[in-house]
Amino acid sequence: MKALGIKQATAPLAEYVRTVGEGPVIVSVKGKPVAALVSLENADWETVRLSNHPEFLALIQRSRRRQKKEGGISSNELRRRLGIRQAKQVPTRASTLPPPKHRGGQRKATKAARG
Repeated sequence: MKALGIKQATAPLAEYVRTVGEGPVIVSVKGKPVAALVSLENADWETVRLSNHPEFLALIQRSRRRQKKEGGISSNELRRRLGIRQAKQVPTRASTLPPPKHRGGQRKATKAARG
């Protein structure tokens, strides 16, 4: 991270942009951070716009408050309400493995139970 006061931030913006791969560039006024130049990874224009849009942020905040107060619904319930079929379960590695072999005492107990 590179931090500098606004009076020291005299280089062209392009120079600071070239350094954000090493970490954010924070600009402060009277010791208080007022701006940050950060690297964007895996972000498209829509994501960048929405992440700073006041109305969208207010909507997210209202939704989080409502969910905390009233609770939410499961993805299965959402699918049911929207009339969307349940997705098929993708088998996990554990479910595709053969059952474990019996060992020692467990096998003897099984034979004794057959009796």
